[in-house]
Amino acid sequence: MPKVPSRRLPSVRQLIEVMAILRSPEGCPWDREQDHATLKYHAVEEVYELMDAIDARDDHEMGEELGDLLLQVVFHCQLGRERKAFDFDSVCQRLVDKLIRRHPHVFGDTQVRDVDEVWANWDKIKRAEKVGTRHERPSALDGIPKKLPALMRAEKLVKKARKAGLAPKTVSHQVRSKSAVARELFDLVALAQARGWSAESLLRTESQARERSWRRQEHTGEAASAAKAKRS
Repeated sequence: MPKVPSRRLPSVRQLIEVMAILRSPEGCPWDREQDHATLKYHAVEEVYELMDAIDARDDHEMGEELGDLLLQVVFHCQLGRERKAFDFDSVCQRLVDKLIRRHPHVFGDTQVRDVDEVWANWDKIKRAEKVGTRHERPSALDGIPKKLPALMRAEKLVKKARKAGLAPKTVSHQVRSKSAVARELFDLVALAQARGWSAESLLRTESQARERSWRRQEHTGEAASAAKAKRS
C-alpha cells in the first residue's frame, strides 16, 4: 500500500504527491485511465460549480470548488510530468514570469493613467510574446477560445472587432433597457426552439460568418496599407 505523504510537507506538495500516487500502478484504476482529453470537460464543470458558489456567496462551497478546480490543474500537470512535457512547478514558474512581464506598471517603470492603458499594455505585450512562434496572432480576432459557449464567444468577437475598427462601436437599433434586451434574447431562444432549431448552433454559425467577413476586411485593409506604404 502506498505511503500517505507526510503532513509536515506544505499542503501543495502533499497534493502533488497524492496525485502521483493515484496515477501509479498501486494507485486508483480510474485515475490511471485518464488523459488530457478525458479530463477536459471535468474542468469546465468545476468552473461552473465554482460560479454557482460565488453567486450564492457561500464561502464553504467556494473553498470546496476551488479545491476541485485545483485538482484538475494538478491532474493535468501530473500527466504532463509523466510525458516529460511540463509539471506543476514549471507551470507555476511560467505563470509567475508572465504576471511580472505583463505588469510593467507594477514591477517596472511603465506609467499608466487608467485601466484602459493597463489592458492596452497587456495586449501589446501578449502579442509581442508570440511573434515568431506557432502561436503568433497576426489577426486582431485571434485568441478567442473555440469552445466558448456561443454567446460568450460572440461577445468577445464583437469586442475585439470594435477595438480593431472592423465593426461599428454603435448599433442602429433604438436604445433599449437591459431588461428589454434580456427579454428579446429569451424570446429569440424560444422562437428557435419552437421551430426545432438550436439557438446555440445558430449563433455559433452566424459568429463564424461574421468572423470570416471581418478577417477578409482586416486582410484587405492591411494589404491596402502595405501597398500605399510601398508606393510612398
